[in-house]
Amino acid sequence: MFDLSSVDLLDAFTRELQLCKVREGEHVVVLSEPDSRGDYVAAAFGAAKTLGAHVVSATVPGGSPAPLPSTHTGAGPGLTSVLNDTTAQDLLKSADLVLDLTREGFIHAPVQQEILKTGTRILFVCDAPDVLIRNLPTPEDKVRVQEGADKVRNASVMRVTSTAGTDLTVQLADSHPEFQTGFADDPGRWDHWPSTMVLCWPEISDGQIVLAEGDILLPFKEYVQRPVTLEVAGGHIQKVTGGAEAELLNTFFDDSRDQWARSLSHMGWGLMQTADWFATAMYGKSDLMGMDARAFAGNFLWSTGPHPHLQRDSYAHLDIAMRGCTVSLDGTDVVTDGRLTER
Repeated sequence: MFDLSSVDLLDAFTRELQLCKVREGEHVVVLSEPDSRGDYVAAAFGAAKTLGAHVVSATVPGGSPAPLPSTHTGAGPGLTSVLNDTTAQDLLKSADLVLDLTREGFIHAPVQQEILKTGTRILFVCDAPDVLIRNLPTPEDKVRVQEGADKVRNASVMRVTSTAGTDLTVQLADSHPEFQTGFADDPGRWDHWPSTMVLCWPEISDGQIVLAEGDILLPFKEYVQRPVTLEVAGGHIQKVTGGAEAELLNTFFDDSRDQWARSLSHMGWGLMQTADWFATAMYGKSDLMGMDARAFAGNFLWSTGPHPHLQRDSYAHLDIAMRGCTVSLDGTDVVTDGRLTER
């Protein structure tokens, strides 16, 4: 029987690569591992070829040194076979665009920054097919996230509050505002399909974060069942109290044996209007990374662990997505009770 699954994905991958400005004569590397989705490899290869690019499909051995299993967590350093192989790295550096179809990507690995410095664009793709198609980005998304990043850049303080009890004050000086827009179109750009979000990397934050029922813990891909309170001082989590989820977080922090496990990392809010908060409940944990939760329009997303601007190399990385928060910049709301205010 023929496997025609890649045919259904070809149009979406072609439209995505057009957003990435793939043009005739460019060199595209489709990077995969043995556990990568074969239909994604085929669709990416076909889309790049359709647009007139030179295409190389590179499959490297699986295996990651990350403390967590490589099941689309977004927490790991990527594949050992690339991290330890300069020939593989040179291939990626020579490309105009790398389509990273591995299960973890190299999001927090220094080697990714080295590749980007050569001008290579990288697009990471790992969520389920209908998640990709439903959340296919548009050119206007880039305008929206850039506007949000500019607002962070021009502000001094971000405050996050909620009726559940969250009250966090974040100092934005030198917070290095960034964005994800769902496509990689500029030289040296990394992005993630799907994603539409604003984020920054602050150093100092103080107050408390209260996780309410229905908030999402990633990479566990679990919904909070009972409230959890995290006390934060100087950008570090001092205490976690609550029900079973609090015990889960405390155990994760302790077992990681990572000095930065309880340190806050990036934070921001989502703008992906097509995201589905309940997608996390509808798939097996190995089927998706959870970008619906991370980029959900009007969420507040915060994380722990790595911080490249403070030279904190850490893989004790959690992303926690919260609904119902108000996010303000110098007293002006960008999110009010979990709803975007700018549009």
